[in-house]
Amino acid sequence: MRCRLLRTASMSSARQTVQPQLLLPILFNTILTLSVLYAPQPLLPTLSREFHVSREAAAALTTVTFIPLAIAPLLYGYLLESISATRLLKLAVSLLAVTELLFAASNSFPLLIGIRLLQGLLIPAILTALMTYISQHSSSETIQRSMSIYIAATIFGGFIGRAISGLIASRFGWQYSFILLAGSLLVGLLLLYRLPTETSLKLTRPQPQRLLQTLKKPSFLAIYLTVFCVFLVFAAVMNYLPFRLTELSGQADELRIGLMYSGYTMGILTSLGAPAISRWLRGEARTIQLGLLAFGITLIGLAAGQIWLLFATMFLFCAAMFLVHATASGLVNRLAGSENRGLTNGLYVAFYYSGGAVGSIVPGLIYRLAGWHGFLILLALICSLGFICSRRIKLAD
Repeated sequence: MRCRLLRTASMSSARQTVQPQLLLPILFNTILTLSVLYAPQPLLPTLSREFHVSREAAAALTTVTFIPLAIAPLLYGYLLESISATRLLKLAVSLLAVTELLFAASNSFPLLIGIRLLQGLLIPAILTALMTYISQHSSSETIQRSMSIYIAATIFGGFIGRAISGLIASRFGWQYSFILLAGSLLVGLLLLYRLPTETSLKLTRPQPQRLLQTLKKPSFLAIYLTVFCVFLVFAAVMNYLPFRLTELSGQADELRIGLMYSGYTMGILTSLGAPAISRWLRGEARTIQLGLLAFGITLIGLAAGQIWLLFATMFLFCAAMFLVHATASGLVNRLAGSENRGLTNGLYVAFYYSGGAVGSIVPGLIYRLAGWHGFLILLALICSLGFICSRRIKLAD
């Protein structure tokens, strides 16, 4: 009996925080997955010329990835209630590496769209599994810190994916960016075998009503709608920024466009500092609202016609966005407790990337009809709506 109690205590302690030896495969694969998602973004003007398609058609390389990202997490959230997260990770990372090689070898734009659609089904499998794995190895006291580290890895992946793809494309050609990513994913796959197979998942039969029950919980829907609005604005700016740069300067090549995403580095700092900022402001809700206010203000800076000012504004823009994202993701996991975190994270990722899908389509149409400033006015209105939603987050801070 004593041995059993000691073993139970040891297992409980192990779940208090993610063990250091597990962080490398988790963070490495997180970085690579986000690199795959965003690597084509600085290359959109190049791909538009290469395949003789319009600006909006080229932007669809992001849009078609966000659409399944917005739907599939709900399915994977249910799935992770029943099977091992590590098993799902190994399969999805393997297939993602294959799609990168196919993307590099493609000479047809419709085929590129099809590959990106498939990647949109694989990426949420990886992200939801990683978030669930982290949350299951963290206690209520450490979940905010663990999720902040995870969000920092996603931010770094988003930046390095864009910057490296721009650098390699400007030196060797756009295909080599995706060949490098394929090789890196194979390394990530090998690292996944260092993770112990998860055995503590509860084998429950998915029930559709659990989705509605989650949305009806206090503050959950308000948080989900807030991140929907925030990522809609963020995705719109990131997707159409390369075309704005080519309007302002004829020297905006792949490398210079990739470096415009350097503001992502500020996001790493604010995501890691999100728990401390929340303590200073005495609550996550106040932190989210402060981030949204700063986020909206940066849209004024993005209206400038000088590239150097756009570059500087991107640092505050990214810092504010990821302060909201890191705080909100940790908050829903804390509110969910130890039960149903797969479904909770699946809903979070679904709302998040639904915003990205809408932000990759609708603002682009406004950009064409009303120009860059009309584009920013629309985004300011959506940001205001996100702030209104955040005011409905009621917590005992």
